[in-house]
Amino acid sequence: MEQVRVVLRASDPLSYEGLLSYLQSRSEFAVVDPADQAEATVFVVSCDQLTADVVALLRRSAAELAVPVVLVVSEITEAELLIAVECRVVAVLPRVAVTADRLAHSVLAAANGGGVLPPNLVGELLKHVERLHREVLTPNGLNAAGLTSREIDVLRLMANGFDTHEIADELCYSERTVKNVIYGVTHRLKLRNRAHAVAYALRTGMI
Repeated sequence: MEQVRVVLRASDPLSYEGLLSYLQSRSEFAVVDPADQAEATVFVVSCDQLTADVVALLRRSAAELAVPVVLVVSEITEAELLIAVECRVVAVLPRVAVTADRLAHSVLAAANGGGVLPPNLVGELLKHVERLHREVLTPNGLNAAGLTSREIDVLRLMANGFDTHEIADELCYSERTVKNVIYGVTHRLKLRNRAHAVAYALRTGMI
């Protein structure tokens, strides 16, 4: 089994040494020197709070490394959790509850595309998603995938092999409207072309 390559950063030497010993005690992990962080598959960050410096570090990591992050933190608010999620944090471990096994579980989950959150933080995240739906998406006719019902109709017909003219006839739109809808989807969601737009809609379960 290939080792998970981990870059470790901590706000204090004691936390660093403790987490380092946990990681080095497991054969499935290889701790990478920060100078070689481009080789990392998971980034572990330990801090007391999500200070401006920590957020800057996470944003830099998200831009440069683009790897999942395991955050070991003493306390974190709902607003800070949302910032952390934007910075590719997929697992949050309370510092007081960290053990070798829990850290290993979180790092492996991150490496395999999963995540780990304490139950109270899951609840906060779900409440935020519900509020996002209620206050932002629904009033603007959008769903969680960022698509309107009109865009979904167009993409569904595209997936069935309809061309622009046929889609316009089917939905009683002008061809220009159909082209504008397709352009809007691909531009807003940074999709390369029509095929990519259809694949996105299929992957998110919209069609």
